[in-house]
Amino acid sequence: MAFPELFLDELVRKNDIVDVVGSYVRLTKKTGNNLFGLCPFHSEKTPSFSVNVDKQIYHCFGCGKGGGVVNFIMEIENLSFPDAVHVLAKRAGMTVPDETTSKETQSRRARLLELNRDAARFFYASLLTPQGETARKYIAKREISKAMVTRFGLGVALDSWSALYEAMTHKGYTKQELLDAGLVKLSRKDGSSVYDAFRNRLMFPVIDVRGSIIGFSGRILGDGEPKYLNSPDTLVFEKSRNLFALNLAKKTKSGVLILTEGNVDVVALHQAGFDSAVASLGTSLTEEQVRLMTRYTHDVIIAYDMDEAGTKASQRAIGMLEKAGLGVKVLRMRDAKDPDEFIKKFGRDAFALLIESSEHHIDYRLHAIRAKYDLGTDEGRLNYLGEATDMLSRLQSAVEREIFAAKVAEAANVSQEAVTNEVKKAFKRRLSAEKKKQDVRDMNVSAGFQPGDRTIRYENVYSAAAEEGVIRLLVLDGELIETADSLDFEETEFTSPFLQKIFEAIKKRRRDGLEASPASILAELTSAEASRFSMIIEKPEALSSGTKAMQDYIEKIRAERLKRSAREDPLAVLQKYRDKTGCGG
Repeated sequence: MAFPELFLDELVRKNDIVDVVGSYVRLTKKTGNNLFGLCPFHSEKTPSFSVNVDKQIYHCFGCGKGGGVVNFIMEIENLSFPDAVHVLAKRAGMTVPDETTSKETQSRRARLLELNRDAARFFYASLLTPQGETARKYIAKREISKAMVTRFGLGVALDSWSALYEAMTHKGYTKQELLDAGLVKLSRKDGSSVYDAFRNRLMFPVIDVRGSIIGFSGRILGDGEPKYLNSPDTLVFEKSRNLFALNLAKKTKSGVLILTEGNVDVVALHQAGFDSAVASLGTSLTEEQVRLMTRYTHDVIIAYDMDEAGTKASQRAIGMLEKAGLGVKVLRMRDAKDPDEFIKKFGRDAFALLIESSEHHIDYRLHAIRAKYDLGTDEGRLNYLGEATDMLSRLQSAVEREIFAAKVAEAANVSQEAVTNEVKKAFKRRLSAEKKKQDVRDMNVSAGFQPGDRTIRYENVYSAAAEEGVIRLLVLDGELIETADSLDFEETEFTSPFLQKIFEAIKKRRRDGLEASPASILAELTSAEASRFSMIIEKPEALSSGTKAMQDYIEKIRAERLKRSAREDPLAVLQKYRDKTGCGG
């Protein structure tokens, strides 16, 4: 059952896309009717994400994502269409008409969130029981204060196979709901009985930026693997799209996020007054997590562990954060393996000084390269210079390339001019290679015009280009449908089912006396369709000659249809010639 069109129209009107998008993306640059910001859907340094005030659409010229306000919420929050509608309705104070599927999904989500909340309460209460003594001792050993236990809602999963299951089923939750939440697992022995997923672990509730407990992260108490166990992906939780403690760190006044590896490090930092610390939930940093950070800060300090794995993770994170346009610095903690240990050894003030003196990420990377080679030998110097100049050639800033080339030259005891020349050569080679790739892409016009999503690939790109023109004109001026009607143009003449769908939607809304605005059309499209539609209507089109343009587009569509027919039946070419010249057979 679909939502009523009038309801969706009102929903879109009451949720101005600038306000909604602006709560996730910093929109600052204005060009005409467009506001620009860094795209929340892919990593970039230069803003290519556009929000059109008049059309109430967004479009990224970098990754191609686009749509209306409902599509944006679907994409940014990873929600279904009905759930996104509910989010916007709540924001606007609107009552959602009865929609069976949506209500069922909403009910399941709400039920899982309630279950997570009750599970968190059970874990917290278990800390005070005799069985929670091991966890209490661990908390005391790690010097975690009672205030932090309360602030983070820490608890304990008892060393039991069924303690949580029994407690939750006693509250009325079903076995299936516990399975759906990832709190219990099916036994491999019989495939029907279940056991608690978290056992003998210090429990950290994972709370999203809206304050809902969406999952858990548990640290082992004692020996065993894995060290950290996280909830599996569920209806309400995706590990790769969330950061531990971001619900707290988003309120920081420091202007920077401190990225750590472990939850205990986060708690220790918050306890010491560094309230901007977050962790990536035991995973390698993901692009989704990076994009999430860009909503709340311009700068990130990496405070990963100082072991080999932490160094590799830092190198990888640097590239991802830099690509997203974030300023990146790295902490180099001496005589301590992680932030928690450093603060315990040297105190809060020493860590504050460490932050103030944190290395620029380029310094950090050059230091890591230098540590691999013996610069006392010619071979070591050559290898160091080769890897260092390659790294510097990847920097977009000419100033950065020159400054750090000087440092490399000093480290290798060679002239700055020699290093600068090598970096320039490598940079030019890289630019040349990129240009060749772009030239190949530009030459392939057909492939370049195809939508990125394979579900809406165009059978005939030349006809589709004209079909897109028809759609664009109708969105700009609905009255041009009369021109199409006067030419007996029908929806069946579209070669693209996707564009035909939009054409039919526009005609239906006009028949029903409704406005065929971009936002109203977008509400009926999938995410991929919405992205393409927003790109179509963002292209320039002169309405001063709208009638002529509509005639030309329709003529092009029909010409392409004739070509296609001719290819299928060669005799059609001869017939077309006869019709044109009046020659008989």
